[in-house]
Amino acid sequence: MCRFLRYFFYKNFAFTFVHFWYGFFCGFSAQTVYDEWFITLYNLVYTSLPVLAMSLFEQDVNDRWSMAYPQLYEPGQFNLYFSKLAFVECIIHGVYSSLVLFFIPYGALFEAERDDGKTVSDYQSFALIAQTCLLVAVTLQIALDTTYWTAINHFFIWGSLAVYFAITFTMYSNGMYLMFPTSFPFIGTARNALNQPHVWLTIFLTAVMCVLPVILVRYLKGELKPTFSNKLRCRICQMKMIPPKQAISRLKRPSVRRSAYAFSHQRGFGALITSGKNMRIRTGEADTTGLLYYNNVALELLAGS
Repeated sequence: MCRFLRYFFYKNFAFTFVHFWYGFFCGFSAQTVYDEWFITLYNLVYTSLPVLAMSLFEQDVNDRWSMAYPQLYEPGQFNLYFSKLAFVECIIHGVYSSLVLFFIPYGALFEAERDDGKTVSDYQSFALIAQTCLLVAVTLQIALDTTYWTAINHFFIWGSLAVYFAITFTMYSNGMYLMFPTSFPFIGTARNALNQPHVWLTIFLTAVMCVLPVILVRYLKGELKPTFSNKLRCRICQMKMIPPKQAISRLKRPSVRRSAYAFSHQRGFGALITSGKNMRIRTGEADTTGLLYYNNVALELLAGS
């Protein structure tokens, strides 16, 4: 839940502060930097399902490990996951992302031209590219925050991104403009802007610049000051890398029943000998060495720090 709240604050800070930076270039005229339909659908459609999947399915380890290690609940009891410091970190992260999301597309589109010589530095093209960069960046961010992946997480996260492009190309089409000319003024913007290679390079560079500091900070924290949850997940991964136990192959010999009854005229030990009961390997004795080895390995991994 704390991870859900931090991501929720981050995506809205990154969304809102872009309007603030745009105000310096539009004379604080209250003109929105994004399309009005994008503002309406941002929290309602584009980013609602991924954060819902995180709040429902996210977990550090499964229920068995959680019951075996109550120390996993201590950070939540001491407010380490969400506190005033964590909230300030969300603000700083959102402000940094908003700077990247505004100024990189602004610099890339400044006096830029298409392959046919036409300009793409108009307001509508900039609004489309800025909102596309924003959605790609927040989608990658929630993918980094997700540690327990399910089919529903994949469907919600990448499906929401696909829905954005489908809705964008539909709303910016000629047909929607002909039916509702006042509601959909961005006619042909997606078709004319998103077919340029430098536009996709701008989107890629912006998304990388937004998530790169997060990756570096988390790597350094994991190496220099790992949490108990990080250590436990690392041990679980190491245990999964242990080679499986080799099965003991038993040679089956053809049984030929012979008895000494013909010689002694009484029931002898032939049936007992040919049955192999007195020579069969006991399963418990054969597996004792392997079980002791893997138990010792598991205990060393879990007891180590």
